[in-house]
Amino acid sequence: MTKKLIDIIAGARPNFMKIAPIIHAIDARQTEGGPLRYRLVHTGQHYDEKMSGTFFRQLGIPNPNINLEVGSGTQAQQTGAIMIGYESLLLEHTADLCLVVGDVTSTMACSITAKKLNIPLAHVEAGIRSGDVTMPEEINRMVTDAITDYFFTTSEIANENLRGMGVAKDKIYFVGNTMIDTLLSNMARLTPPPFWDEFGLKSKKYFVLTLHRPANVDSNDAFARMLKAVAIGTRGEPVVFPVHPRTAKTIREGTAVPANLLLVDPQPYLEFNYLVKNARAVITDSGGITEETTVMGVPCMTLRNSTERPETVSIGTNDLLGVDPKALKPALDRLFAGQWKRGSIPPLWDGKTAARIVHALELILVK
Repeated sequence: MTKKLIDIIAGARPNFMKIAPIIHAIDARQTEGGPLRYRLVHTGQHYDEKMSGTFFRQLGIPNPNINLEVGSGTQAQQTGAIMIGYESLLLEHTADLCLVVGDVTSTMACSITAKKLNIPLAHVEAGIRSGDVTMPEEINRMVTDAITDYFFTTSEIANENLRGMGVAKDKIYFVGNTMIDTLLSNMARLTPPPFWDEFGLKSKKYFVLTLHRPANVDSNDAFARMLKAVAIGTRGEPVVFPVHPRTAKTIREGTAVPANLLLVDPQPYLEFNYLVKNARAVITDSGGITEETTVMGVPCMTLRNSTERPETVSIGTNDLLGVDPKALKPALDRLFAGQWKRGSIPPLWDGKTAARIVHALELILVK
Protein backbone atom coordinates (compact mmCIF):
# COMPACT_ATOMS: atom_id res chain seq x y z
CA MET A 1 0.00 0.00 0.00
CA THR A 2 1.39 3.41 -1.00
CA LYS A 3 2.31 5.55 2.00
CA LYS A 4 0.96 9.10 2.11
CA LEU A 5 2.51 12.00 4.03
CA ILE A 6 0.23 14.46 5.82
CA ASP A 7 1.52 17.71 7.26
CA ILE A 8 -0.25 18.36 10.57
CA ILE A 9 -0.04 22.05 11.45
CA ALA A 10 0.01 23.30 15.04
CA GLY A 11 0.81 26.82 16.06
CA ALA A 12 -1.02 27.87 19.20
CA ARG A 13 -2.36 26.33 22.39
CA PRO A 14 -5.92 25.74 21.07
CA ASN A 15 -4.44 23.63 18.26
CA PHE A 16 -2.65 21.18 20.52
CA MET A 17 -5.80 19.64 22.00
CA LYS A 18 -7.19 19.24 18.47
CA ILE A 19 -4.19 17.54 16.88
CA ALA A 20 -3.34 15.12 19.72
CA PRO A 21 -6.11 12.58 19.01
CA ILE A 22 -5.47 12.76 15.25
CA ILE A 23 -1.82 11.91 15.81
CA HIS A 24 -2.76 9.03 18.13
CA ALA A 25 -5.30 7.72 15.59
CA ILE A 26 -2.73 7.78 12.76
CA ASP A 27 -0.21 6.01 14.99
CA ALA A 28 -2.79 3.34 15.84
CA ARG A 29 -3.63 2.77 12.18
CA GLN A 30 0.05 2.68 11.29
CA THR A 31 0.57 -0.29 13.65
CA GLU A 32 -2.27 -2.01 11.79
CA GLY A 33 -0.61 -1.37 8.44
CA GLY A 34 -2.41 1.86 7.59
CA PRO A 35 -0.97 4.03 4.79
CA LEU A 36 -0.84 7.44 6.47
CA ARG A 37 2.29 9.04 7.81
CA TYR A 38 2.51 12.52 9.30
CA ARG A 39 4.98 15.35 9.68
CA LEU A 40 4.17 17.53 12.68
CA VAL A 41 4.87 21.17 11.84
CA HIS A 42 4.91 23.53 14.82
CA THR A 43 4.91 27.12 13.57
CA GLY A 44 6.04 28.49 16.93
CA GLN A 45 3.17 30.99 17.10
CA HIS A 46 2.83 30.13 20.81
CA TYR A 47 6.37 29.58 21.87
CA ASP A 48 6.69 29.75 25.64
CA GLU A 49 6.63 26.77 27.96
CA LYS A 50 3.28 27.54 29.64
CA MET A 51 1.49 28.09 26.33
CA SER A 52 3.07 25.20 24.44
CA GLY A 53 5.59 22.81 25.96
CA THR A 54 3.55 21.38 28.84
CA PHE A 55 0.64 20.63 26.53
CA PHE A 56 2.83 18.48 24.29
CA ARG A 57 4.04 16.44 27.26
CA GLN A 58 0.67 16.03 28.98
CA LEU A 59 -1.20 15.08 25.81
CA GLY A 60 1.44 12.68 24.52
CA ILE A 61 2.19 14.73 21.41
CA PRO A 62 5.60 13.87 19.94
CA ASN A 63 8.23 16.52 19.47
CA PRO A 64 7.55 18.41 16.24
CA ASN A 65 9.36 17.21 13.13
CA ILE A 66 9.71 20.85 12.17
CA ASN A 67 9.53 24.01 14.30
CA LEU A 68 9.34 27.21 12.27
CA GLU A 69 9.98 29.25 15.45
CA VAL A 70 8.18 32.38 14.22
CA GLY A 71 7.76 33.82 17.71
CA SER A 72 5.86 36.98 18.52
CA GLY A 73 4.80 39.82 16.24
CA THR A 74 1.81 41.52 14.72
CA GLN A 75 -0.81 39.53 12.83
CA ALA A 76 0.86 40.41 9.54
CA GLN A 77 4.37 39.69 10.79
CA GLN A 78 3.40 36.27 12.10
CA THR A 79 1.42 35.43 8.95
CA GLY A 80 4.32 36.39 6.68
CA ALA A 81 6.92 34.55 8.75
CA ILE A 82 4.82 31.37 8.87
CA MET A 83 4.17 31.45 5.13
CA ILE A 84 7.86 31.96 4.31
CA GLY A 85 8.95 29.18 6.67
CA TYR A 86 6.32 26.68 5.55
CA GLU A 87 6.90 27.40 1.87
CA SER A 88 10.61 26.67 2.30
CA LEU A 89 9.78 23.36 3.94
CA LEU A 90 7.36 22.31 1.19
CA LEU A 91 9.75 23.30 -1.60
CA GLU A 92 12.41 21.09 -0.03
CA HIS A 93 10.12 18.21 1.03
CA THR A 94 6.54 18.26 -0.21
CA ALA A 95 3.51 16.56 1.37
CA ASP A 96 0.49 14.71 -0.01
CA LEU A 97 -1.93 16.77 2.06
CA CYS A 98 -1.87 19.68 4.52
CA LEU A 99 -4.12 19.28 7.57
CA VAL A 100 -4.93 22.45 9.51
CA VAL A 101 -7.09 22.74 12.62
CA GLY A 102 -9.05 25.55 14.20
CA ASP A 103 -8.74 29.21 13.40
CA VAL A 104 -5.42 30.68 14.54
CA THR A 105 -2.96 32.62 12.38
CA SER A 106 -1.01 29.44 11.61
CA THR A 107 -4.17 27.81 10.25
CA MET A 108 -4.72 30.50 7.63
CA ALA A 109 -1.05 31.05 6.78
CA CYS A 110 -0.25 27.40 6.14
CA SER A 111 -3.50 26.92 4.22
CA ILE A 112 -2.63 29.67 1.76
CA THR A 113 0.93 28.40 1.39
CA ALA A 114 -0.11 24.80 0.72
CA LYS A 115 -2.80 25.73 -1.78
CA LYS A 116 -0.44 27.98 -3.76
CA LEU A 117 1.81 24.95 -4.14
CA ASN A 118 -1.17 22.82 -5.26
CA ILE A 119 -1.15 20.63 -2.16
CA PRO A 120 -4.62 19.39 -1.13
CA LEU A 121 -5.94 21.05 2.03
CA ALA A 122 -8.10 19.60 4.82
CA HIS A 123 -9.57 21.75 7.60
CA VAL A 124 -10.58 20.27 10.95
CA GLU A 125 -13.27 22.38 12.64
CA ALA A 126 -14.37 23.80 9.30
CA GLY A 127 -17.50 25.86 8.83
CA ILE A 128 -17.82 27.46 12.27
CA ARG A 129 -18.68 31.17 12.20
CA SER A 130 -19.28 33.90 14.76
CA GLY A 131 -20.38 36.50 12.22
CA ASP A 132 -18.00 38.99 13.87
CA VAL A 133 -15.36 40.03 11.35
CA THR A 134 -13.63 42.23 13.92
CA MET A 135 -12.20 39.00 15.38
CA PRO A 136 -8.95 37.86 13.69
CA GLU A 137 -10.11 34.26 14.12
CA GLU A 138 -13.19 34.88 12.01
CA ILE A 139 -11.04 36.15 9.13
CA ASN A 140 -8.83 33.08 9.50
CA ARG A 141 -11.89 30.78 9.32
CA MET A 142 -13.33 32.51 6.27
CA VAL A 143 -10.08 32.53 4.32
CA THR A 144 -9.22 28.93 5.19
CA ASP A 145 -12.64 27.58 4.26
CA ALA A 146 -12.62 29.54 1.00
CA ILE A 147 -9.69 27.46 -0.26
CA THR A 148 -10.13 24.14 1.61
CA ASP A 149 -10.67 20.88 -0.30
CA TYR A 150 -11.94 18.64 2.50
CA PHE A 151 -14.03 19.94 5.40
CA PHE A 152 -14.19 18.12 8.76
CA THR A 153 -17.00 19.58 10.87
CA THR A 154 -18.14 19.59 14.48
CA SER A 155 -21.86 20.33 14.07
CA GLU A 156 -24.81 20.46 11.71
CA ILE A 157 -24.69 24.26 12.01
CA ALA A 158 -21.17 24.20 10.53
CA ASN A 159 -22.42 21.92 7.75
CA GLU A 160 -25.16 24.43 6.94
CA ASN A 161 -22.65 27.28 6.85
CA LEU A 162 -20.51 25.40 4.34
CA ARG A 163 -23.44 24.40 2.15
CA GLY A 164 -24.45 28.05 2.16
CA MET A 165 -21.01 28.87 0.73
CA GLY A 166 -21.62 26.41 -2.09
CA VAL A 167 -19.38 23.64 -0.78
CA ALA A 168 -20.28 20.29 -2.36
CA LYS A 169 -21.88 17.85 0.07
CA ASP A 170 -19.34 15.14 -0.71
CA LYS A 171 -16.53 17.41 0.51
CA ILE A 172 -18.11 17.86 3.96
CA TYR A 173 -17.37 15.21 6.58
CA PHE A 174 -19.44 15.56 9.75
CA VAL A 175 -17.09 13.85 12.21
CA GLY A 176 -17.53 15.51 15.61
CA ASN A 177 -15.07 17.35 17.82
CA THR A 178 -11.43 16.37 18.38
CA MET A 179 -11.26 18.69 21.42
CA ILE A 180 -13.75 16.36 23.06
CA ASP A 181 -11.71 13.30 22.05
CA THR A 182 -8.85 14.79 24.04
CA LEU A 183 -11.04 15.71 26.98
CA LEU A 184 -12.72 12.30 27.29
CA SER A 185 -9.45 10.38 26.91
CA ASN A 186 -7.85 12.43 29.69
CA MET A 187 -10.76 12.73 32.12
CA ALA A 188 -9.36 10.14 34.52
CA ARG A 189 -5.96 11.90 34.46
CA LEU A 190 -7.19 15.37 35.48
CA THR A 191 -5.29 16.56 38.50
CA PRO A 192 -5.58 19.47 40.96
CA PRO A 193 -3.10 22.30 40.48
CA PRO A 194 -0.44 22.89 43.17
CA PHE A 195 -2.38 25.85 44.58
CA TRP A 196 -5.58 23.82 45.24
CA ASP A 197 -4.88 23.34 48.96
CA GLU A 198 -3.11 26.69 49.35
CA PHE A 199 -6.26 28.52 48.25
CA GLY A 200 -8.53 26.14 50.17
CA LEU A 201 -10.56 25.32 47.06
CA LYS A 202 -13.51 22.97 47.39
CA SER A 203 -15.49 21.33 44.58
CA LYS A 204 -18.41 23.49 43.34
CA LYS A 205 -17.46 26.29 45.78
CA TYR A 206 -15.41 28.44 43.42
CA PHE A 207 -15.49 29.87 39.89
CA VAL A 208 -13.05 29.84 36.98
CA LEU A 209 -12.53 33.03 34.99
CA THR A 210 -10.67 33.45 31.69
CA LEU A 211 -10.48 36.73 29.76
CA HIS A 212 -8.23 37.60 26.85
CA ARG A 213 -10.24 39.25 24.05
CA PRO A 214 -9.42 42.90 23.26
CA ALA A 215 -12.98 44.14 23.91
CA ASN A 216 -12.74 42.84 27.48
CA VAL A 217 -9.13 43.42 28.51
CA ASP A 218 -7.43 46.11 26.45
CA SER A 219 -9.10 49.08 28.17
CA ASN A 220 -8.19 49.49 31.84
CA ASP A 221 -11.57 51.05 32.66
CA ALA A 222 -13.68 48.43 30.85
CA PHE A 223 -11.57 45.60 32.26
CA ALA A 224 -11.85 46.97 35.81
CA ARG A 225 -15.65 47.24 35.49
CA MET A 226 -15.83 43.64 34.30
CA LEU A 227 -13.68 42.37 37.17
CA LYS A 228 -15.80 44.29 39.69
CA ALA A 229 -18.97 42.77 38.21
CA VAL A 230 -17.44 39.29 38.48
CA ALA A 231 -16.48 39.89 42.13
CA ILE A 232 -19.93 41.18 43.09
CA GLY A 233 -21.85 38.53 41.17
CA THR A 234 -19.86 35.61 42.61
CA ARG A 235 -20.77 36.71 46.15
CA GLY A 236 -17.26 36.56 47.54
CA GLU A 237 -16.57 32.97 46.50
CA PRO A 238 -13.04 32.33 45.17
CA VAL A 239 -12.59 33.02 41.46
CA VAL A 240 -9.55 31.26 39.97
CA PHE A 241 -8.25 33.52 37.20
CA PRO A 242 -5.49 32.04 34.96
CA VAL A 243 -4.06 35.19 33.41
CA HIS A 244 -3.40 35.25 29.67
CA PRO A 245 -0.28 37.24 28.64
CA ARG A 246 -2.45 39.89 26.95
CA THR A 247 -4.52 40.26 30.12
CA ALA A 248 -1.42 40.37 32.33
CA LYS A 249 -0.23 43.45 30.42
CA THR A 250 -3.39 45.37 31.34
CA ILE A 251 -3.13 44.28 34.99
CA ARG A 252 0.47 45.48 35.11
CA GLU A 253 -0.72 48.86 33.84
CA GLY A 254 -2.71 49.30 37.03
CA THR A 255 -6.11 47.62 36.80
CA ALA A 256 -7.45 46.96 40.30
CA VAL A 257 -8.15 43.29 40.98
CA PRO A 258 -10.85 42.45 43.59
CA ALA A 259 -9.75 40.37 46.56
CA ASN A 260 -11.71 37.20 45.74
CA LEU A 261 -10.07 36.91 42.31
CA LEU A 262 -7.07 34.58 42.58
CA LEU A 263 -4.52 35.37 39.87
CA VAL A 264 -2.56 32.34 38.63
CA ASP A 265 -0.39 31.55 35.62
CA PRO A 266 -1.89 29.89 32.51
CA GLN A 267 -2.47 26.29 33.57
CA PRO A 268 -1.40 23.03 31.90
CA TYR A 269 -4.19 21.03 30.27
CA LEU A 270 -4.78 18.47 33.03
CA GLU A 271 -4.79 21.04 35.83
CA PHE A 272 -6.96 23.55 33.98
CA ASN A 273 -9.66 21.04 33.14
CA TYR A 274 -9.63 19.74 36.71
CA LEU A 275 -10.43 23.30 37.77
CA VAL A 276 -13.20 23.54 35.17
CA LYS A 277 -14.73 20.17 36.03
CA ASN A 278 -14.99 21.04 39.72
CA ALA A 279 -16.04 24.69 39.37
CA ARG A 280 -19.47 26.00 40.29
CA ALA A 281 -19.35 27.74 36.90
CA VAL A 282 -16.97 29.18 34.33
CA ILE A 283 -16.97 32.80 33.18
CA THR A 284 -15.03 33.23 29.94
CA ASP A 285 -14.60 34.93 26.59
CA SER A 286 -13.04 31.82 25.05
CA GLY A 287 -14.66 29.56 22.49
CA GLY A 288 -13.11 26.17 23.16
CA ILE A 289 -13.80 26.24 26.90
CA THR A 290 -17.54 26.43 26.15
CA GLU A 291 -17.26 23.04 24.43
CA GLU A 292 -15.51 21.43 27.39
CA THR A 293 -17.97 22.86 29.93
CA THR A 294 -20.85 21.54 27.81
CA VAL A 295 -19.47 18.00 27.87
CA MET A 296 -18.64 18.18 31.60
CA GLY A 297 -22.05 19.65 32.44
CA VAL A 298 -20.55 22.78 34.01
CA PRO A 299 -22.49 26.07 33.72
CA CYS A 300 -20.70 28.54 31.46
CA MET A 301 -21.17 32.28 30.91
CA THR A 302 -19.59 33.75 27.79
CA LEU A 303 -18.69 37.46 27.83
CA ARG A 304 -19.01 38.03 24.10
CA ASN A 305 -21.68 39.32 21.74
CA SER A 306 -21.40 36.33 19.40
CA THR A 307 -20.13 32.78 19.38
CA GLU A 308 -18.82 30.50 16.65
CA ARG A 309 -20.06 27.55 18.72
CA PRO A 310 -23.82 28.19 18.98
CA GLU A 311 -24.50 24.53 19.74
CA THR A 312 -22.98 25.11 23.20
CA VAL A 313 -25.83 27.58 23.81
CA SER A 314 -28.70 25.81 22.04
CA ILE A 315 -27.76 22.32 23.27
CA GLY A 316 -25.12 22.73 25.97
CA THR A 317 -24.57 24.56 29.26
CA ASN A 318 -23.35 27.88 27.84
CA ASP A 319 -25.14 31.24 27.87
CA LEU A 320 -24.04 34.20 25.76
CA LEU A 321 -24.13 37.29 27.99
CA GLY A 322 -22.47 39.96 25.83
CA VAL A 323 -19.75 42.36 26.96
CA ASP A 324 -21.83 44.57 29.27
CA PRO A 325 -20.76 43.84 32.87
CA LYS A 326 -24.33 44.49 34.00
CA ALA A 327 -25.41 41.18 32.44
CA LEU A 328 -23.31 39.18 34.88
CA LYS A 329 -25.23 39.62 38.13
CA PRO A 330 -28.63 38.42 36.83
CA ALA A 331 -26.95 35.38 35.26
CA LEU A 332 -25.07 34.58 38.45
CA ASP A 333 -28.23 35.09 40.51
CA ARG A 334 -29.93 32.44 38.34
CA LEU A 335 -27.01 30.12 38.95
CA PHE A 336 -27.09 30.56 42.74
CA ALA A 337 -30.86 30.01 42.66
CA GLY A 338 -30.31 26.62 41.01
CA GLN A 339 -32.02 27.74 37.80
CA TRP A 340 -29.21 27.12 35.30
CA LYS A 341 -30.07 24.88 32.36
CA ARG A 342 -28.78 21.31 32.48
CA GLY A 343 -27.77 21.04 28.83
CA SER A 344 -26.84 17.95 26.84
CA ILE A 345 -23.98 16.83 24.58
CA PRO A 346 -24.07 17.61 20.83
CA PRO A 347 -24.14 14.73 18.31
CA LEU A 348 -20.84 12.91 17.63
CA TRP A 349 -19.03 14.58 20.53
CA ASP A 350 -18.27 11.04 21.66
CA GLY A 351 -14.48 10.67 21.71
CA LYS A 352 -14.28 8.92 18.32
CA THR A 353 -13.83 11.91 16.03
CA ALA A 354 -10.14 11.40 15.24
CA ALA A 355 -10.74 7.82 14.12
CA ARG A 356 -13.45 9.06 11.75
CA ILE A 357 -11.09 11.72 10.36
CA VAL A 358 -8.29 9.24 9.77
CA HIS A 359 -10.67 6.80 8.07
CA ALA A 360 -11.86 9.58 5.75
CA LEU A 361 -8.28 10.68 5.00
CA GLU A 362 -7.36 7.13 3.99
CA LEU A 363 -10.30 7.04 1.58
CA ILE A 364 -9.34 10.46 0.19
CA LEU A 365 -5.65 9.80 -0.30
CA VAL A 366 -5.53 6.11 -1.18
CA LYS A 367 -7.56 5.72 -4.34
